[in-house]
Amino acid sequence: MHPVMLLPHDADTRTLRQALWKQRISHRITQEADGQLIWVADPTQHDELRSLVQRWQSGVALELPVRRKRQRSTQTVWPTLRQAPVTAAIIAISLLVFALIGLFGDLLIVSLTIVPVGIANGQLAFGTLSETLGSGQVWRLLSPAFLHFGWMHLIFNLMWVWYFGRQVELLQTSRMMLLLLVVAGIGANLAQFVTGTVLFGGMSGVVYALLGHVWLMSRRAPQSGFFVPQMLVVFMLGWMVFTMTDMAGAIGFGNVANEAHLGGLVVGLASGWYYSSRRLKS
Repeated sequence: MHPVMLLPHDADTRTLRQALWKQRISHRITQEADGQLIWVADPTQHDELRSLVQRWQSGVALELPVRRKRQRSTQTVWPTLRQAPVTAAIIAISLLVFALIGLFGDLLIVSLTIVPVGIANGQLAFGTLSETLGSGQVWRLLSPAFLHFGWMHLIFNLMWVWYFGRQVELLQTSRMMLLLLVVAGIGANLAQFVTGTVLFGGMSGVVYALLGHVWLMSRRAPQSGFFVPQMLVVFMLGWMVFTMTDMAGAIGFGNVANEAHLGGLVVGLASGWYYSSRRLKS
């Protein structure tokens, strides 16, 4: 959610709310110390909401024609992609890699694992991280994040990348989103690798970094416009803890990169604390 403008504490907003919902402008109004703060879910509707509020404040009738939902969606998809290029690129690259795995199979997978994988004496053999980096294969520190091993794995991760990533780019910068991708992606991959695992992948570590970042920004600096439902935070943290238990393995969720999740979350909490503290000081 994104803050738009303040209204007086005693303002009766019932008519305004009805007009906003009629225009399919998703919003909420919260009680703040200085008055009632209006938030908008879609930042591309910021000017439209402000114009409607001004009409309401001047006493002009708000009988506006309802726009068709289909027209609305086609008008906002492209601007949103342009405003969140890093998020869009993450999704596009992940989808491309997933499609290419279907064509090239293990040849592509082993070129993106954190260290090279081969076969020696009929058994899997793994390179060392120092040799990998020494040979210039630095991309392997991040590339496992773009590996997904099933449709559910892919869809689940990219859905949350889209949800959280747009907020980071729209409310901070694309540079911030890129920084979180690189630092959290590498941090999560290294956290998983030090446990002795090589064949792993997925954007989950970045997702948990985004969760931690957005959650702390929304809690510690609510005026920043970040928003995440508390039940979603509880669910995702609960899921992370559940996959660390023996019960998860017993019902088929044993091969989960738990350390990557935890490593990404730590990065996100650290960045969320740092940037929310800067907002509080400013």
